[in-house]
Amino acid sequence: MTPTMPIVISATSPTSAEAKDVSLRYYEDIVGRYHGRPASRQETLAAQAGYPSDDLVVPLGILLLARQGATVLGCAGMRVRPGDIGEVTRVFVEPAARGKGVGRLLMKELEGKSRELGLDALRLDTRTDLVEARSLYASLGYIEGEAHNTDPYANHWFRKELA
Repeated sequence: MTPTMPIVISATSPTSAEAKDVSLRYYEDIVGRYHGRPASRQETLAAQAGYPSDDLVVPLGILLLARQGATVLGCAGMRVRPGDIGEVTRVFVEPAARGKGVGRLLMKELEGKSRELGLDALRLDTRTDLVEARSLYASLGYIEGEAHNTDPYANHWFRKELA
């Protein structure tokens, strides 16, 4: 029996090949789930273009990848916002890796990196159909509250104090 390789979480540039690949899979997943069918290439690229990621670099933000060996299992990003708040974005776990704690590892590391950047709280938005995400956020202590943006695809808004 071969031992399982550990899952490693590390920061990466949003312009790296790995980040671009996982970002594309993220958009394919969320656009497809929104429409209830596989997303077309055009729909995926249009959604991706509407949410640029060039600011997911320190000191403006961060992008984390979860890897097991050479395989990217998922990602999570954060943008620094006024008032020492971080806005979580792009939380994604590959379908084959779901239910194995990858999302929790990504979020815990994102919280730690956000504290290192001096942030006091994290906030995020998500959709009603992303049931697993909402469950994860609640289990990590994120509290659902009032809207903090007008994103037309957001139905739920969460916040967690980091202090």
